[in-house]
Amino acid sequence: MPLARSLSVTSLSGLEEWDEEFDLEDAVLFEIALEVANKVGGIYTVIQTKARLTSEEWGENYFLVGPYVESNVRTQVELIEPTNPVLKRTIDKMNSSGCKVYFGRWLIEGSPYVILIDVAFTAWSLDTWKSELWEFCDIGVPWFDREANDAVLFGFLTSWFLGEYAAQCEEPPHIVAHFHEWLAGLGLVLCRQRQLPVATIFTTHATLLGRYLCAGNVDFYNNLAEFNVDKERAAAHCAHVFTTVSQITAIEAEHLLKRKPDIITPNGLNVKKFSAVHEFQNLHAQSKNRIQEFVRGHFYGHLDFNLDKCLFLFIAGRYEFSNKGADLFLEALARLNYLLRVNHSDVTVIAFFIMPARTNNFNVETLKGQAVRKQLWDTAQTVKERFGKKLYESLFSLPDVAKMLDKEDFTIMKRAIFATQRQSQPPICTHNMLEDNSDPILSCVRRIGLFNSSADRVKSSCHPPPSTSNGLRGLVRGCHLGVFPSYYEPWGYTPAECTVMGIPSISTNLSGFGCFMEEHIADPSAYGIYILDRRFRGVDESCNQLTSFLFQFCKQSRRQRIIQRNRTERLSDLLDWRYLGRYYISARHMALAKAFPDTYIYEPHEPTSTSGFRYPRPASVPPSPALSRHSSPHHSEAEDNDEDERYDEDLEAEKDRVNIRQPYSVPFKNKISSVQGANLNSDSVATDKN
Repeated sequence: MPLARSLSVTSLSGLEEWDEEFDLEDAVLFEIALEVANKVGGIYTVIQTKARLTSEEWGENYFLVGPYVESNVRTQVELIEPTNPVLKRTIDKMNSSGCKVYFGRWLIEGSPYVILIDVAFTAWSLDTWKSELWEFCDIGVPWFDREANDAVLFGFLTSWFLGEYAAQCEEPPHIVAHFHEWLAGLGLVLCRQRQLPVATIFTTHATLLGRYLCAGNVDFYNNLAEFNVDKERAAAHCAHVFTTVSQITAIEAEHLLKRKPDIITPNGLNVKKFSAVHEFQNLHAQSKNRIQEFVRGHFYGHLDFNLDKCLFLFIAGRYEFSNKGADLFLEALARLNYLLRVNHSDVTVIAFFIMPARTNNFNVETLKGQAVRKQLWDTAQTVKERFGKKLYESLFSLPDVAKMLDKEDFTIMKRAIFATQRQSQPPICTHNMLEDNSDPILSCVRRIGLFNSSADRVKSSCHPPPSTSNGLRGLVRGCHLGVFPSYYEPWGYTPAECTVMGIPSISTNLSGFGCFMEEHIADPSAYGIYILDRRFRGVDESCNQLTSFLFQFCKQSRRQRIIQRNRTERLSDLLDWRYLGRYYISARHMALAKAFPDTYIYEPHEPTSTSGFRYPRPASVPPSPALSRHSSPHHSEAEDNDEDERYDEDLEAEKDRVNIRQPYSVPFKNKISSVQGANLNSDSVATDKN
């Protein structure tokens, strides 16, 4: 099915300006999800990064509702007393009725208010609420499914809370309740069943059936019309406004949930620009040096390749072997290894697999490798100090450099070199795998034979995700290319984060991010966004295309990669919540108008002449060897020192910027945030003048 353009498609200039001003001082917004201050997956990132913009729009009338998890609250939430008198009465009433409801500020950008409900405290009501759910809504829930049980408890508690809040209001309230994903969607169904005065929005980030079917090797997208599912449709059909995060998920929802989304709400990020234009390049170099240090230790004894000609690739995400495209990536790496060997390439590729497999600790070989690297470093420092002292003492006359290193120095260095001898191959995993015999990645590595041998030009290393987000961010910054050939990816935050950091990436036309970029960029590959076709090609064809992308990337010179990273980072404005947040604004206004038609008016107009925001082909020199012309960079490294063809990033950026029409940013129309809206408008005007 072709991806047709409509109002719900993410056309950055396709939405109209508001004809009516929405005064939000008399309205209150509750955003409800099980990932509020509780990191489980990508929804946490959506809510966390969007909170600042939503807080600016709604001010003191914005509240996030989530589950109370004590370990998370200790580190992320400051518990305080509610300042809103209606909210205080509501929480007190629920606590006196046998619930545990907490109030505080989430310690993230924007410092939004959070209402946290202790789900376990009301577990005694589970059987009663399940019976009520079946009796009034015809929705059955498995008895021993903990995730489903938590969804039932959370749904009933949130609908109870919203009903209590509405009852405590002295005047008829204008409440907007935005529910994220099916785990929170039960509360929406109950709000409509109980006829609460609440404008409801439901956002699906992925359908549960779609995720499981794709993981089961089903030809999902070519058979969408044949699948039938009833239980996931309730929240989508009960909501005043139904949204999803991408056009590819909208097609899925239309077939599975039998409702076309009213608006597509693509996921954004809070983009921070550096004061120095090239600072992100410096951060890339620093992070790359740290990765090189790891490689020296991990591959000790087999470090027969040049680290300066080494490219670092990575794939990260849930450990869904086929959904995330790890199977396709490994097969493409095997083919790339063959191409690099037969072409006698001096480039070495190291692929990092950052996925949460079941491990228990670092393995001995990994720890030994880092110890050997540390020993080599200490030896070098010792010899350097001895050499420096002798050099200083002999500077009163012209020193004989040949005598600066004595026999003892050579003995120390030889001992360190002999310690790097190794009989076994470098390990694939840095940790002990609990189920290494059945692990999908390791099984595939055994099948394709990528064992990190000296003859291989492609090597691999598997890691569990770093314990902190900064650790993963550092790895991403230091790599040259992110590879995400997903078969099922409703959006794809990791390639979006790569783009903001100026790291090229490969995604697919079955991912929301890939479709979004393909729609808004005339030539994505010129900007370092490679779109793999997994929708209209077979697996073998897609694998050949991915191999071609990787091989062409390996043929780029260092200068070409720098140009491409600069272009990739230039796309970061396209993913900023300052632009993409307007779709959530539109969804909330639409919900208010549907629920309270006497107070709010919303009349969308189909775009007629607007064709959407679209980045043109770069006006500057193309970075890809396959597209090189006379004026483009050569393939040799000598160009870095060529004064006649010096690369001027400011000049190249200005060439591209002239052709880039900045997207329109919707101003806020309520009294609370008129100042922020004015600032946004002035910023966008100033950008247009550039």
